[in-house]
Formats: sequence, structure tokens, C-alpha cells
Amino acid sequence: MELKVLNISGKETGNTIKVSDKVFKVKPNDHAIYLDVKRILASAHTGNHKAKERGEIVGSTRKIKKQKGTGTARAGSIKNPLFRGGGRVFGPRVRDYDITLNAKTKQKAKKSALSYKIKDEAILVVDSLKMKSIKTKEYIKITEALSVNSGKSLFVVAEGDNNLFLSSRNIKGSNVVRAAELNTYEIMNAKHIVFEEGAIKNLEENLK
Repeated sequence: MELKVLNISGKETGNTIKVSDKVFKVKPNDHAIYLDVKRILASAHTGNHKAKERGEIVGSTRKIKKQKGTGTARAGSIKNPLFRGGGRVFGPRVRDYDITLNAKTKQKAKKSALSYKIKDEAILVVDSLKMKSIKTKEYIKITEALSVNSGKSLFVVAEGDNNLFLSSRNIKGSNVVRAAELNTYEIMNAKHIVFEEGAIKNLEENLK
């Protein structure tokens, strides 16, 4: 499959790039996409929630009232969860939410997501995405020229360009990533994906 190569002004350069059918034209596996997206979102969950349980409450350990004859239930500690200020029963604990997924399933998910996007004609290829300086207005002009300013956009570069990263960070709904760091969730979450020409080659090498 061949894609037209544009410049950052949105005009055709006259060149085309051949993309691998093994990466961009596979039979999509929805379950693989589901598992990989679930893994990515789970890894973003810090899991540092914590509530103090009975043994962690600071307080006296003396018996607060006699065992019998009070007409009320027995109570042996002020740290009892039934009392105000007591410990919490079955409260949240610090835990790890990471999900393990094998490399083949991750690759299958990423290829499936790319195949969906190219089928929807949501992928563009640009010869270069370098910026001379850090200017948010210039970045906005690029998104408008490429007609990717409506909805979420994702720019995939071969190597990190600090000017491009810093120019895009204040734009809501637009993100810049390196080809080596591209994941299934980012692909599926974007309405438009703009690949730098060199990023296509890097991505295909990573997914072989």
C-alpha cells in the first residue's frame, strides 16, 4: 500500500511511501486491542490509595468500659471501626494494578489499531515535522494546514524534536510521540494521526 507524502503546509510533495501490509493492513483483532488498552490504562493507575485499619490507628488500648452490665454491646478498644475515629474495615490498600501481556499480543493490538485507522483514512504522512523555534501559533498553523485541528490529533516523529514537543504541550487534544513509544491506546484515541516519513520506517522495524 502506498500513501502520499505531504509537507507541513498540507501540500503534496509528489512523493509516495510504501507501507507494509503486515503492519497497516492486517485483519484487526478487537480482543487484542481491548487487552492492550486495558493494560495501558491500568498501568496509569498509581494505586497509592490507603485507609488506616484498626491496627494502624494511634490510640489507647485500654478497655473503655466493662464487659457486662452496660446494656450495650461489648467494646474493647477505642480503635474499633464502629467508633468515630476508629479504623476502617476492609479499606483500600496500596496495590499494583499492572497487567502482564505478552509481546506478541501487544504487537497484534498495535497492528490492528493501525489497520483500523488506515481503513478510515485517518493517517497522513509528512516528509518532516521539524520546527525552527518553540511557537504554539506555528504548531496550530501546521494542524490547520493538515486539516487535523478538529478532534484529537496525534503526531508521530522518528526522533524527538524538543521545539515540536514544547510547542504542542499547551494544545488540548493534540499530542506528539516518538514512533518507539507509540502505543495502542494513543492510536485508538486519536481521530487523526500524522506520521513523519522516518517514523513509518521506525515503526515497521519495531513491529517486525
